[in-house]
Amino acid sequence: MGRPDETLGATVIGLEVHAQLLTRSKMYCGCSARYADAAPNRHVCQVCGGFPGALPVLNRAAIESGILTGIALSCEIPGFCKLDRKNYVYPDLPKGYQISQYDLPLCVGGSLSFVTGGEERRAGITRVHVEEDTGRLLHRLDDQGRDVSLVDLNRSGVPLMEIVGEPDLRSPAEARDYLIALRQILRYIGVSTGNMEEGAFRCDANVSIRDADGALGTKVEIKNMNSFSAVFRALRYEAERQRALLDAGQPIEQETRGWVESRGVTAAQRTKEQAHDYRYFPEPDLPPLVVSPEMVREIQRRLPELPAVRRQRLAARYGLDPETVILLTSEREIADLFEETVGVDGDAAAVRIAANWIANDLLGLQRARGLPAEQLPLNAPQLRDLLGAVASGELTARAAKEVLPRVMAGDMPRAVAARLNLLALDDDSAVREAVAETLVAFPAAVADYQAGKKAAIGRLIGETIKRTGGRAKPEQVRRLIEESLDGASEGDP
Repeated sequence: MGRPDETLGATVIGLEVHAQLLTRSKMYCGCSARYADAAPNRHVCQVCGGFPGALPVLNRAAIESGILTGIALSCEIPGFCKLDRKNYVYPDLPKGYQISQYDLPLCVGGSLSFVTGGEERRAGITRVHVEEDTGRLLHRLDDQGRDVSLVDLNRSGVPLMEIVGEPDLRSPAEARDYLIALRQILRYIGVSTGNMEEGAFRCDANVSIRDADGALGTKVEIKNMNSFSAVFRALRYEAERQRALLDAGQPIEQETRGWVESRGVTAAQRTKEQAHDYRYFPEPDLPPLVVSPEMVREIQRRLPELPAVRRQRLAARYGLDPETVILLTSEREIADLFEETVGVDGDAAAVRIAANWIANDLLGLQRARGLPAEQLPLNAPQLRDLLGAVASGELTARAAKEVLPRVMAGDMPRAVAARLNLLALDDDSAVREAVAETLVAFPAAVADYQAGKKAAIGRLIGETIKRTGGRAKPEQVRRLIEESLDGASEGDP
């Protein structure tokens, strides 16, 4: 797409993202695609194991996921595409070639909008195509202490989608924010987990620097970046490395470099391949694909509301600030929970309370438990029950925070609170007793209050509520403390 700010020395970045698709079976065979917890080489057959004569069968669900991604990225879906063989030899590629797509991909010519530095950017998408993943090499020491490499083919043949971006990014921060937005879309539409740590979302970056004449410099590919922060650091290092070479009058080699996390540097791996090195040719064992307009329309009907649109709608409907809206829409499951909890007619105060509980307490509990992003500690009926109990005065906010981590699947917070004896105290006498004990225990705060330092009552309220196990209502405690202290002051001679 290009950018108008093509200045001398500008960093030019294009990203190639590989995302594993959420299908039950592999790309060209019936083996399970869920390999993460399987013993090595458990999900392997003649097809994904690369046995001679084994014939592939195309996974329709993977094709539909690729088309859905293209639609979400505003791509054109050509009516005709084909599969190609990409030939290269590596130990984790048992066939000696990968069935991919070359000149006629599944989707072409889209774009991705994302926010970076508080401003909206748009970057072009060259293509989206489908292919198969490779196996994995495991490097370790054997019983004799020798370095060995073992091959696990469980991942071989897992459906993979490559999203190739235009070189429209101009800084490591833009690249990071582009990836975050892209991953969010893939998770929203349900085609990939987007888990970088598990290799389900992988990124290669092409980096170059514009030279003194404004021409685009030699392109270097960066691999082995397995987190958003690693992408940022690797691209920043590589841009600085290339600028230093140019300043010293040295050439930049076209090559593939890997990010070395432990050293914080990129290191040369191999000379960059060209397309002709892969000897692409049409895959003879799979027919070309004809994608009808009817098929595209049917898949388009599955497209959910995308994150950017949802942010705009929630901000307009509920009047929430931008930071809160961004947090609530960071995952589709969080946004769904919020909207199911507050409903369409929630008043402004209830909406803010629900948003705060989700943003602070619920997501905090999720992080503390190490739950995946899509797995929240409470569902909408449970959260409504908890907030309803607080609103009605059945639970104090303090007691509700104690109840929250004790609510398990199938529980309702009110029932949990009753079982734990955490429902709010309605007995004035019990609260009066707690107030009396607090006033005796904290004479300095009492003296401050009676000397006119009214803020001292906060300490007394907190200590009283603590004595009731969080069950006393703050407004009730305040009233009884004020009655006691103000009455005592009036009775003094």
